[in-house]
Amino acid sequence: MDIRRHGVAIGIERVDNQFLLTFKAQGKLTHEDYETITPMIESALAAVEKPRIKVLFDASELEGWGLRAAWDDFNLGLKHGKEFDRIAIFGDRHWQDHVAKIGAWFISGDLKFFKTEAEALAWLNG
Repeated sequence: MDIRRHGVAIGIERVDNQFLLTFKAQGKLTHEDYETITPMIESALAAVEKPRIKVLFDASELEGWGLRAAWDDFNLGLKHGKEFDRIAIFGDRHWQDHVAKIGAWFISGDLKFFKTEAEALAWLNG
């Protein structure tokens, strides 16, 4: 039996107007995932004037995006792209580097791909 695991974990830490958004995706992201994620992000950012966001994205178990989920991601980037300081994506799949390059079109901050979580965290905190 082929069982495909799917899930999304999100964490939001805030210090003043600085946010660290931690995100782990497993399997293929869906529109339903964004229906859960987006209100959480919107709610956290709503009370803060000029929020600054750093993102740690664990893509080590990510298999991709559904078409509608990719559109949701695009819209989220357009709405909040200027608020992102740095996005660190880590994982070991070749295609993820391309996703990082495409994502850089929609955010004003830096976006980089790393092989390990330790490298990603060091860059975010540097």
